[in-house]
Amino acid sequence: MGNQVEKLTRLSYDEVPTVDPNGYEDDDGPRIGVSYIFSNDDDNGDDDEEEHSAEKGDEEEYDSLREMECAVYYRGECVYERKDADTGALQACKDLLNRCKPGDLVEFVAAGQYPHWAVCTGDFQVVHLHRSEIKMDHLSDAGQGRRGRIVNDLYKFRALPPDVVVKNALDQLGVKDSSLSWRNPECFAAWCRFGKREFKTGGELRIGKQPYRMKLQLSEKRSHELEFQSLEDLIMEKRRNDQIGRDAVIQELANHLNSSEELNSDCSCD
Repeated sequence: MGNQVEKLTRLSYDEVPTVDPNGYEDDDGPRIGVSYIFSNDDDNGDDDEEEHSAEKGDEEEYDSLREMECAVYYRGECVYERKDADTGALQACKDLLNRCKPGDLVEFVAAGQYPHWAVCTGDFQVVHLHRSEIKMDHLSDAGQGRRGRIVNDLYKFRALPPDVVVKNALDQLGVKDSSLSWRNPECFAAWCRFGKREFKTGGELRIGKQPYRMKLQLSEKRSHELEFQSLEDLIMEKRRNDQIGRDAVIQELANHLNSSEELNSDCSCD
């Protein structure tokens, strides 16, 4: 595997098809600005797993070593960074209750599941995107038995005042299905805290050079970069990496390299 990791090359998603970002698409087509490769709605896809996790509680230890350390850059400026994963930062929901303040963002994690983000609004309540609807729940109910952590500092954008963050979240209560402007709970929570349209579906035009880079730290000395035309596409891929785990991501990249080498070999024989 070491040799495969060393030979990994930069991937590009510039050929991923999208629809008209101005909204002039047919009703039968994909949603505005959503690439086919990232079209799965992960908030709906883990319903059964969430219910199972709620029954299990914290029996299965979440291993932070499976997390992929990564950094996100927009035209060279770092806008997101997760490094030095530490399981000590994860806490049971009952322990988070007295730590969370209005305007905080909380991330709930469990092995094999997409991370679930929520906005703390006070009185142990959170607002989050769950099953295609913006809802308010008690923090423990939103956690569904998973452990969580406060993640205010992962994104490097300037945060809005706490009262504005809370208002942004509360103003969206009840919005659901086709009226939603976010593909997953992370994009919704981040939009509430930072107010940037880039977190919304179709918030950026996909034209020209790909301005976003995601740098994956594969080992202490090796890294790999992916390029994206929108922050939403990048977040969808980052969340998928979180769901499948570090080892699976490295294996996928190695398989991609093998396939590319085989194709090039076939072409050279013609």
